[in-house]
Amino acid sequence: MNKPVILTGLRANNDLHLGNYLGALLPLIDLAKSLAGEYQINLFVPDLHSFTTPIDHASLQETVMNNVKLFVAAGLPIDNPDVHIYRQSYIPAHSELTWILDCFTGMGEMRRMTQFKEKSAMLQADRVSVGLFHYPVLMAADILLYDASYVPVGDDQTQHLEFVRVIAERLNKRFKQELFTVPKPVKEQHTFFGNDQGLRIKDLVDPTKKMSKSSTNYKGTIFLTDNPDTARGKIMSATTDSYGRISYNPEKQPGVTNLLDLLALLSAQPIEEIKKKYEGQIEYGPLKVTLGDIVSKFLVDFQRASISVDTNTLLTKLEESERLMNVQANTKLHLVQQVVGLRG
Repeated sequence: MNKPVILTGLRANNDLHLGNYLGALLPLIDLAKSLAGEYQINLFVPDLHSFTTPIDHASLQETVMNNVKLFVAAGLPIDNPDVHIYRQSYIPAHSELTWILDCFTGMGEMRRMTQFKEKSAMLQADRVSVGLFHYPVLMAADILLYDASYVPVGDDQTQHLEFVRVIAERLNKRFKQELFTVPKPVKEQHTFFGNDQGLRIKDLVDPTKKMSKSSTNYKGTIFLTDNPDTARGKIMSATTDSYGRISYNPEKQPGVTNLLDLLALLSAQPIEEIKKKYEGQIEYGPLKVTLGDIVSKFLVDFQRASISVDTNTLLTKLEESERLMNVQANTKLHLVQQVVGLRG
């Protein structure tokens, strides 16, 4: 496997939502369909990352498999030999490389991570784990084990990606050899993946925030497992504004702008066409009704596709990918172990 690598992962705990689908999963699948053959596509389930915040451990395995089925239902071409889908914890090299990288990482670097500050502020002090603190180091191992050049990330992960570049360059310089492929800079990542990658669909209740799996307001997030009628109800009750006139204005009218974005994406129409049709209207109801119907139909079709995914075929693909990824990851890990003196 000597092709350039595109790598991404979606957390295993909690249901995936419409923002994940439109902003991360769908663009990656489109890339997999168009670039597999030229690139090695790694889509992994970062189940180890799930432990960074409190979860229901009893349901983790079920959630992992359900989410993997959603990847396939969304169109991931698992019959393509250049597409690999695997569970992070089934590749022990991720954990082993993380410890080595930890020992070359400064406490100050981790303290500066914005996501750690934000997520830890949401938890009680005794629930803030060391795992949450050094999450970016495990993320670095996820990427560097496979010499991934391209890693699609949203705005909230760009700081972590920059750390991956820093730690890779640090070890390359420290041991005077190209141990790791340094991922492309964030600007080049955005150019490569295009504008849709990392798109941040907004919360339906508080459109100043992104739609999130960890949101405490269930009504603001449309999960891919939602009942279609329930999802329609969330659209109908979505926050808009008091302007009384539809305008595509992310700063002044984030709620209605979010609805217009969703309509454009789910109906596969250019946003300019949607704006031309709806801007200037003085009622928000018709827009919500149209979008609610489209979201409902999307979920009906998507959930039908998810149910039809063959579990045995999926398990075979996972096991095959995990066997190949173990070979690749262990080769890189052994090289690093030799360089740092752990192997002869």
